[in-house]
Amino acid sequence: MTARLLGLAFASADALVEIDAKGSVAFALGAGPSPGQDVGALWTGKPLLDFLHEGAGAVETLLATKPGGRSPATQILIRVGTDRVRRASLRAFILPQLAPAISCSISYEGPAIALADVETPPLSDAEGFLAQAACIVEGAPGLSLAFLDIRGLECLGGEVADKVYRRIEATLQSAAAQGSSAAQITPERFAVLRPSGDTRDLAAEIVEAGRAEGVDLGAESFISSVPKGADTLCVLRAMRFAIEGCLKDDGLANPQIAFSDSLKRTFRDAEAFRSVVKSREFQVHYQPIVHLASRSVHHFEALARFSSNNNGPANAIRMAEELDLIESFDLAVAEKVLKRMRAPGAGLLKMAINVSGSSLGDDTYVEQLLHMTAGSPAERKRLIVEVTETSALADIEAANRRLAALRETGIKVCIDDFGSGAASYDYLRKLTVDAVKIDGSLVRDLETDELGRDLLRNIVELCRSMKLETIAEMIETEGVVTELKALGVEYGQGWLFGRAEAEPRTQLASAAPVRRRGAVEAWG
Repeated sequence: MTARLLGLAFASADALVEIDAKGSVAFALGAGPSPGQDVGALWTGKPLLDFLHEGAGAVETLLATKPGGRSPATQILIRVGTDRVRRASLRAFILPQLAPAISCSISYEGPAIALADVETPPLSDAEGFLAQAACIVEGAPGLSLAFLDIRGLECLGGEVADKVYRRIEATLQSAAAQGSSAAQITPERFAVLRPSGDTRDLAAEIVEAGRAEGVDLGAESFISSVPKGADTLCVLRAMRFAIEGCLKDDGLANPQIAFSDSLKRTFRDAEAFRSVVKSREFQVHYQPIVHLASRSVHHFEALARFSSNNNGPANAIRMAEELDLIESFDLAVAEKVLKRMRAPGAGLLKMAINVSGSSLGDDTYVEQLLHMTAGSPAERKRLIVEVTETSALADIEAANRRLAALRETGIKVCIDDFGSGAASYDYLRKLTVDAVKIDGSLVRDLETDELGRDLLRNIVELCRSMKLETIAEMIETEGVVTELKALGVEYGQGWLFGRAEAEPRTQLASAAPVRRRGAVEAWG
């Protein structure tokens, strides 16, 4: 008892409760949430979470982590009767004399208020939910991803709709891990990342919340556990897959199955990708980039191929970027390209290698590339790094400093796929580069697309004013070459000049190519 009294005094709180291994209140001391109440008589022997209207998910997560010191304050709403709540802050800590029981200090904030007057933070959208999940999944002791389909909302309007939605928000936020990981994915589907030990029937609570406002709702929940010890990035990618499936026109009939299957597939694919990169069991093919005026080969772009049928690795690249595996792959490609440049008979071949924006998030890629080329400074002058927009640069200024370190050694830098994404002009404005590669979507139909021709003309004029070389992708006809030369584009790449091949071909094929149908250029 002395330790408990000291703990209460130390916490400067209104109440102190001890939680046993099952989450029940083993002992409580101090004031209850209503004046004149004794928290011990009110709560002892019952689960703590039963008394929380909001913040239950955050508290369960906090208790499962077994705080070493005094935890930060967690904001909660404590139930006071059936229709009133009281705001409070809770901190968890362990008193040595009472271990392993977890002590929680509770400080009340203001008087009890009507449940209808509670302002609950609005639910996130899909992207906001994934951002919150990214902060919660790592290190969390045990989580489940729950989807809830709620029927009957489409018929509501006015003040009734507002009240029902507030009740739904409060119910979902009260169950959400750390009190914030809940979202409305579609008009009828909601998602909650919740502690796996929380056994509340959210669907039943939603139905009851509607009934309290005189509305008949139908609700069904789907739950899939997040495996303990699961790779955080794999979980997030699987979660994204399941949520994106919900956003499709037909939605997902069984989102929990989609999440579970996606998680298993992601683990399998990630491990396979790591293995391929580690063993270097992929090929690099080389596509020529030519000087349009002379038709001579200027350099080659290195394009990775993962299988014997020469498929481009676009899907694998997207996965690798999401799972933070791309840097090792970018370096593996560079290693193979440098080996080919050093092979007997290679002469003075110039090569372009791709680097994802993710790989420029720290110094490792640049440091490793400079280390690979340290033995032959002249080799650096034959190397071009193409910065792709497949994964946006999180810190453009920092990326620019890293690219500057490459340029100082003679390695050229090119912005790849310019014009294909919203970040293109931001890259051009904030990155100091040597060249711009114009995306094939602006080039392919140049002969017939007048608006595209005007846009490309403006891009070329802008690059010329900045003294940047221009390269056009996906050139397939002589007519496009004529248009590009008239606009002032200097270099070109595409099936007209040659496909990517296992060996660099310095002499262009004379046969006219067949125009491809529905093909997509691969990222290397």
